[in-house]
Amino acid sequence: QVQLVESGGGLVQAGGSLRLSCAASGRTFSSYAMGWFRQAPGKEREFVAAISWRGASTYYADSMKGRFTISRDNSKNTVYLQMNSLKPEDTAVYYCAADSNFRPVGASRNRVEYDYWGQGTQVTVSS
Repeated sequence: QVQLVESGGGLVQAGGSLRLSCAASGRTFSSYAMGWFRQAPGKEREFVAAISWRGASTYYADSMKGRFTISRDNSKNTVYLQMNSLKPEDTAVYYCAADSNFRPVGASRNRVEYDYWGQGTQVTVSS
């Protein structure tokens, strides 16, 4: 069993930055690929970024490339999402997720592959 707790959300002006953190419990965190997803009001939950279990590979949704950076520190059981050049359309609840199906390489962009989810943290970008 893995528990995920996100933090770092808040209100920021367009063009600003935020760094989200996701702290995980459980000894097997380091073997899980991790992902960030987001959900805006009235919209489906969408993929933001993912990182392989060792951090060697990262993946981003097209609209986040060059602005967001996903990273992880397995010694701290934590995954991060650095968000720069934020836009009003980035406003959403951001969720951290863990994929407990061991993947020797890579990470999935598909939310159905993730079986543990945090409670989410609100990010609001004002124009």
